[in-house]
Amino acid sequence: MSLSFSLAGRLPDERGRAGVVRTPHGDIETPAFIPVGTAAAVKTVPPSLVAGLGAQAVLANAYHLYLRPGPQLVAEAGGVGAFMGWRGPTYTDSGGFQVLSLGSGHRKILAMDTKELGADQVIARPEERLAKVDEDGVTFKSHIDGSRHRFTPEVSISVQRDIGADIIFAFDELTTLLHSEEYQCSSVDRTLRWARRCLAEHNRTQGVAAATGAPQSLWAVVQGAQYEYLRRRCAKELVAMSEADEAEGGVGFGGFGIGGAIAKERLGEIIGWCAEELPEHKPRHVLGIGEPDDLFAAVESGGDTFDCVSPTRLARNGVVFGWDGRYHVTNARFKRDFRPLDEGLENSSSSFTRAYIHHLFKIREPLAGTLVSVHNLSFLVTLMARMRSAILEGRYEEYKAQTLGRYYAKR
Repeated sequence: MSLSFSLAGRLPDERGRAGVVRTPHGDIETPAFIPVGTAAAVKTVPPSLVAGLGAQAVLANAYHLYLRPGPQLVAEAGGVGAFMGWRGPTYTDSGGFQVLSLGSGHRKILAMDTKELGADQVIARPEERLAKVDEDGVTFKSHIDGSRHRFTPEVSISVQRDIGADIIFAFDELTTLLHSEEYQCSSVDRTLRWARRCLAEHNRTQGVAAATGAPQSLWAVVQGAQYEYLRRRCAKELVAMSEADEAEGGVGFGGFGIGGAIAKERLGEIIGWCAEELPEHKPRHVLGIGEPDDLFAAVESGGDTFDCVSPTRLARNGVVFGWDGRYHVTNARFKRDFRPLDEGLENSSSSFTRAYIHHLFKIREPLAGTLVSVHNLSFLVTLMARMRSAILEGRYEEYKAQTLGRYYAKR
């Protein structure tokens, strides 16, 4: 079975929506948060626990799996799902983000406010970067051992074909909010040319996973930073590219990603520009967002699925997501707090107290990161499931006001 998308309900403004993405390995009810399993593992959390908290899919990273253990080994294992023991749908990003960001001197999360950047977070000079872009692709050094590698659109598709995820992404160029408008223009042009090459390679290999022969869905990525004319042009040209391919008997793009440099305060606006140009009958994935206010803004602007590393990365540092806001369970006030991490959220971490988890962090016990990671993922998955129900039941605005009112009340 190939991928398909159907609508189940809409917000009154006709942009935000609920739907179902159908894949060879199961359905994804949208809007949905997709946990990140970068190297075929959601950090510190076994797949059974990820599934148990209600997550419907996971996203792995082509760059990291290319370096270790290698895409051929993943293919020998039967694809990324079989390799990691995950039975549901899978995504892989193209590797473009990591190829171009590791060692480049800017934040890994690109939904950022340039006013907050420090001197150590500006873009490194080109000669200091680990990656060098040319028209054909990107030459980069491994962040692991310094060895040299090269990704082209064709290589990225080949790597993702071996990894075997249900949903894969076209290779695109990463930019930041600190790049000039002139460079953003040239980067969008390059991303469009690379998308065409990815689509051609996807069709050449018949769009199937190497290990299983199951169909894979290739999604293009809309770039253009904070510039409306670039975002709209990129989206329009990707749609036209896909429609032309389908008219000639090809598979076209199965969906679209919205990525790159997005200032937090304009996130909904930028996603809205893209959504207005993208087809209604295909799903949209917003890359790299995980804060509640961002997720609400992205959903009502037309996003369907979302991923971010922040819930598990922050968890490993003692940051807990809760209905009454985020807090650091490592703070001294939790030493004798015998309540669960959040009394309004049931998951496999609920039987452990804040005091106990505080203790685990103080003795550097890895179990602490697991328990908070499970909790944080549960929070975001539950948030999105409730958001979907609110859309379908016509009470979205009420749910949004109540949820964000509680979450940000103490800030």
